[in-house]
Amino acid sequence: MITQKSMSTAMNARLIGSGKETIILAHGYGGDHSVWDKVVPSLAQLHQVLVFDWSFSGAVKDLNLFDAVKYSSYDAFADDIIALVEEMNLKSSVFVGHSMSGMIGCIASVKRPDLFSRLVLVASSPRFINSEDYEGGFEISHIEQIFASIESNYDQWATSFASAVVDNNDPPSVEKLAATLKRMGYKTALPLAKTVFLSDHRAILEKVTAPCTIIHTARDLVVPDSVPIFMQNKIKGPSTIEIIATTEGHFPQLTAHKLFLDVLDKVLIGH
Repeated sequence: MITQKSMSTAMNARLIGSGKETIILAHGYGGDHSVWDKVVPSLAQLHQVLVFDWSFSGAVKDLNLFDAVKYSSYDAFADDIIALVEEMNLKSSVFVGHSMSGMIGCIASVKRPDLFSRLVLVASSPRFINSEDYEGGFEISHIEQIFASIESNYDQWATSFASAVVDNNDPPSVEKLAATLKRMGYKTALPLAKTVFLSDHRAILEKVTAPCTIIHTARDLVVPDSVPIFMQNKIKGPSTIEIIATTEGHFPQLTAHKLFLDVLDKVLIGH
């Protein structure tokens, strides 16, 4: 967990808007708060929106914030978001977590259910590696190749990864993700990739009691179509799946932001 300086300063936290309800937007691997830029103005018209940067983000000012040992599990990230929410005196917020942040939100909600009234899990997965009874989307050999590519030529891998997970019909969004990945840096990218791709958080789902909305796109190279169904079946609290009818990949907030906002609006109205 981050210490000494305030959490809000360390994590570049900003509150935008002035609605009664707070929406927390948590970015995923290789990103920063700017991945939400297309949706924040609309959300902030009716809600208070919290954006921030995780310790691994290249946007944080103190590059020593990320400790590979400390953050070798999602629990440390969950502790950070709990501390940030407490510091900012927020209660019963809607947590919108993209990719790895979806599972971090699940862990945080189990630790402190009073802080989160609903979870919105965007392109999230509890486990990326296939097993006999589970389709995660990757064989271990593929994961090991990812690690090797990060280690051998990180900038090249960042460019190719961004092109794979973001629709190539949206070059500015591909370039945006490639830039934030490169800003994160190789020394952070490799240990964090190991934390993300080797983790198994399937067991936490049975402890999640907060209402959940699982947002999945019609074509996500990182998360197979079976994963949101698995998650819905395992989550203890009430949960629904929303499919964004686009082939625009793992970052709907970048490449299909209007459709993404339509789904969020429906969730928030019914909340």
